[in-house]
Amino acid sequence: MSPTVLLFLDHAAALGGAERSLLLLLRHLDRRRWEPHLACPPGALAQAATAMAVPVHPFDFPRLRRSTTAALDWLGGARALSGLVRTTGARLVVANTVRAAFYGALGARLAGRPFVWHMRDFWLREGRPRHPWADGLGKRFLCHLAASVIANSQATAAHLPSPQRVEVIHNGIEVATFEPGMGGGAFRRRYSIPEAAPLVGMVGRLRPWKGQERFLRIVARVRRARPSLWGVVVGGSPFGVEDGYPQRLRHLAAELGLAERVVFTGQVDDTRPALAAMDLFVHPGDPEPFGLVNVEAMAMGKAVIAFAHGALPEIVVDGETGVLVPPGDEAAMADAIVRLLDAPERRGAMGATGRRRAASHFEIGRTVSAFEALLRSLVG
Repeated sequence: MSPTVLLFLDHAAALGGAERSLLLLLRHLDRRRWEPHLACPPGALAQAATAMAVPVHPFDFPRLRRSTTAALDWLGGARALSGLVRTTGARLVVANTVRAAFYGALGARLAGRPFVWHMRDFWLREGRPRHPWADGLGKRFLCHLAASVIANSQATAAHLPSPQRVEVIHNGIEVATFEPGMGGGAFRRRYSIPEAAPLVGMVGRLRPWKGQERFLRIVARVRRARPSLWGVVVGGSPFGVEDGYPQRLRHLAAELGLAERVVFTGQVDDTRPALAAMDLFVHPGDPEPFGLVNVEAMAMGKAVIAFAHGALPEIVVDGETGVLVPPGDEAAMADAIVRLLDAPERRGAMGATGRRRAASHFEIGRTVSAFEALLRSLVG
């Protein structure tokens, strides 16, 4: 029996969180049962998929907002996509990003194939929409055309028109590839961070909603009580957004007296050495639809301190794998950091429990099993 062909869609050329999760899913699909193809623009995502022996079909997904040609782009792209579905023999179309979903929903309908929308965000655009009615209308359109909708968390599902029709499948990681301590010493030496200095850090794209400004203010607050503290901000702008935000962060660090105590790594391909070097992982951002890096920090044996909003309560067990504090309360987050820095045994116990939770709840095999069960229900 030949494998069933699946056509995945992603509008991004670079590797963000959604793209890394997709690649991990593709790597672990049972190739005896499934033959995944990927339609995406040329770039890092296409290269990574090709290296995994996934057939890649170069495809452009033009933006559909604020464009005089948006309707024509959409219709033309959907028609081209329907042709690709027929050419590949795909039995199912899976959209991994919102922009790709709009093309995929219509393209799959034109080709007479089921469409699956994998929703990984709260909104149809980055950040809260200016016009919630338009966001709701777009979501209802995609849900109507989808044979199934996958949400990466209960928090994401709650933002969809019919959450009871949504299949929640948490993102997964390869826990075995996260070994506590791996590369942590080398990371500290690279950035001249003293071996014995307490180090707290965060990981995320340099965007305001990720919370880097909050992190800097929290580090400054903690340093009043623990002057030896260091901080590290891991992340850059993989999608090429140039809005002056990185410069604003460095200016704020200088204003807070942190220029020599907070390291900005820029974009890195492998966050594990940075996670290994940290004593505590901090997640100070706005509500996250998932927040995979929190799972990665837990897999690295780190206690996590985060705000109790979005999908974080689905990941971090307060008092067991870390500490959840009231959303936006920087003083409470700083106090939690001080308390755990002063309690290395409790911190270590939380890290060990977090690693076990990552293995039992977020191992990629669990994600793939749920995903493949859904596929079987759709294609027989």
